[in-house]
Amino acid sequence: MTVNPWVRPYVLTGGRTRTRHRLHVHTLISVPHYDPAYSRRLPPEARSLYERAHTAVQSVAELSAHCGVSLGVTRVLIGDMAARERMVINPETYSSPYDPRLLKRVIDGLYQLA
Repeated sequence: MTVNPWVRPYVLTGGRTRTRHRLHVHTLISVPHYDPAYSRRLPPEARSLYERAHTAVQSVAELSAHCGVSLGVTRVLIGDMAARERMVINPETYSSPYDPRLLKRVIDGLYQLA
């Protein structure tokens, strides 16, 4: 699923660029209690993120890349769904963006893309 190139990002977020949640690219997101009725009511971009996060715990960057939604829009939409308690923002498992475990995960992900 990719975003329609004719739709500007601010339309997808209602003009918002920030969320009350601090979401790094490596922050892990999950949907422990999937609701198909809720999913059907979502706009296509949010639905794609919601359904993808339901299949497996994924980082904000992974969700953005797999769903074809820009990182900024992804953060706002995830923040909205987390505020409605539809998505869970998992506690940070890495002490910093330079944590060796995180860097190894990034490298492994790049190998999978190659």
